[in-house]
Amino acid sequence: MPQPPVFMTTSDPPRIEHLDLDWAMFGELCRALALKVARDYEPEVVVGITRAGVIPAAVIASILDIDFHSLRISRRAGDDVRERPAIFSDVPSDVRGKRVLIVDEITTSGDTLRLALAAVRGVHPAEVRTATSFARTSGYQPDYSALTMDAEVVFPWDRQVIEGDELVVNPRYRDALEDSGE
Repeated sequence: MPQPPVFMTTSDPPRIEHLDLDWAMFGELCRALALKVARDYEPEVVVGITRAGVIPAAVIASILDIDFHSLRISRRAGDDVRERPAIFSDVPSDVRGKRVLIVDEITTSGDTLRLALAAVRGVHPAEVRTATSFARTSGYQPDYSALTMDAEVVFPWDRQVIEGDELVVNPRYRDALEDSGE
């Protein structure tokens, strides 16, 4: 009896180096993430990690029609960048006894989310879960994410910065965006 053909690929799919996320796609990712959460969990409050995590967190809280608070966690202190993040605000006390969803824009090492989890658990919520817009294929995995990939993400709020009195492409992303013809 003849054997069925075996198809093998010898090359990996093309690797996306960066994703230039626009506001419309960001909105769709927030909707998708809110749906994932709503199908599995009923949070009573969303805690967004500042700075960038509060953006998807506020959108998700609005879609879920629940309360929103922020928690300031950062690796930055002025012009200094720390190796590990630190907490710079108090956990909102009204998360006590409630189901909480902690939201950040992206996770890689998980240091920020682990710190947020420990801080929120210290206030004794009923339950706490994590969600991010993006997660890496390796490393810390939140309870929910909209997309998992390793490409550098250029978020719409980060794409441009003010230099002098003009909006310019953020120097952090200039090479990547110029390479892609933007």
